[in-house]
Amino acid sequence: MLGKKKWPIIILSGIFFTFIYTLTSSKNSTPTITHSTWKQYETPEHAGWSSERLEEAKRYYDSLGSTAAMVIYDGKVLVSWGDTTRKSNIHSVRKSFLSALYGIHVHEGNINIQSTLKELDIIDNVQLTEQEQTAKIVDLLTSRSGVFLTAGEESLWMRWTRPDRGLHLPGTHFYYNNWDFNVLGTIFKEKTNTDLFTEFKERIAIPIGMEDYTTDDTSYKLEVNRSIHPSYLFRMSARDMARFGQLVLQNGVWEGEQIIPKQWIKESTTVHTSVPGTEQYGYGYMWWIADTGEFSDLGLYSAIGRYGQSIDIIPEKNLVFVHRVNSDNILNRTIHQVSNKKRLTLLQKILDAQITG
Repeated sequence: MLGKKKWPIIILSGIFFTFIYTLTSSKNSTPTITHSTWKQYETPEHAGWSSERLEEAKRYYDSLGSTAAMVIYDGKVLVSWGDTTRKSNIHSVRKSFLSALYGIHVHEGNINIQSTLKELDIIDNVQLTEQEQTAKIVDLLTSRSGVFLTAGEESLWMRWTRPDRGLHLPGTHFYYNNWDFNVLGTIFKEKTNTDLFTEFKERIAIPIGMEDYTTDDTSYKLEVNRSIHPSYLFRMSARDMARFGQLVLQNGVWEGEQIIPKQWIKESTTVHTSVPGTEQYGYGYMWWIADTGEFSDLGLYSAIGRYGQSIDIIPEKNLVFVHRVNSDNILNRTIHQVSNKKRLTLLQKILDAQITG
């Protein structure tokens, strides 16, 4: 029998090795596109890209603590790094998914984005003022509702920067507002009589051939002390996120079928409001759109989530870039989270690998 004094040593050793395993296993650089329906280039050179320069980009990727990345060029996999099949929380990328579903149901006449919160009978833990009730769905889509109430899944930054109630009229001030986004989930359910996650599966995931997504990877999170409107959370693999990006790049068409209305793609990925404090992006209908610099010239728009999640779409290059940081790992939420600036630096290094002339 082990002596009592040895038990703390064994326990601490187990914690130590668990920590080391978590640390080392979070960075898997082995490509995982085998056994996939994604088509892949035999070499980057076959697509007009430099293997050497892409390897330089890969070294930068490895330095970030990223856990997966994919580049889709002309509809085929150019490179894939890390575990692209692992499913983890996509965080605010979810909002661009809901934007796509809104596009489908606006086109079908189930949702009118000019409807007001008063007309929709939207309530919360506290009574909305008459001014707040004049906010329209379109104001929520652009994160300009003027309703500055607490909400689920808020970051500390959201809480610290929330304006005082009544300070801005609806439609006049951008504040990245989870209240807006979560209420859009509530409105979607009430106006379509469908479940958001089931609808995403049937209207988008199945038609475009997502390989890993199931509704078991989704959940509603209700923080009733903050709001009666739950957040809607997705766990998804990089390769399935890439399919969604490719669908949007193709103006909502997949194998000849119009999944998302083309006009909605155009409207939702157009800048509707400037974003104070950011050098890269303006905001559309739950999409971030580059509005300055070279990325703007390339038509970049992005679905972005906390810690380094993204689907970046570049129409001028016919390219989709997916970046993942597995936030299930506490180190990735602290030490290894990847900022927009670092992610876009990686994207630029990838673009620089295209052979020109």
